Amino acid sequence: MTSLPLPVVREERGNAAARDAAGIWARATARRDRLPSVPMLEDKLPGIESALACDGALLLIARVEGEARAFAVVIPRVDVLEVLYLAVDPTAWGTGLAREVLDHLRHHSAKEKTPMELWVIADNSRAIASYESAGWTRTTEVKVRNSSGQPERRYILTH
Repeated sequence: MTSLPLPVVREERGNAAARDAAGIWARATARRDRLPSVPMLEDKLPGIESALACDGALLLIARVEGEARAFAVVIPRVDVLEVLYLAVDPTAWGTGLAREVLDHLRHHSAKEKTPMELWVIADNSRAIASYESAGWTRTTEVKVRNSSGQPERRYILTH
């Protein structure tokens, strides 16, 4: 595992933070999906902004030496907090940043006394390994949730 200086993970708000998250999402999904080029940030920004417009939405950004390297977007549902987005910039894959963000999510869940859930593309072994090593539990629920047509599996984090 490559070592980076310690990250600072904190809640952020505003257009600049949303743009940082959209850029990470564009780069991470391009690498994950083996796309020939990284989508425009403006293609990913509307989804991030839509999620952040939900009442109670939380944007966590992990910064290393001031640079945004990972993020998560969490929104409250009826009895659960849903992680809608979680990504690490590919330049920081393997550095432990996913675990740092997941640990912050665990603390947030405990503070709110509310379990968390997320949906992950069923064959995204890199993400699944991160979630399982951080204590998330795989469920039997699988469904196609978006226009990609890829099946996603639900994971939960309880206390």
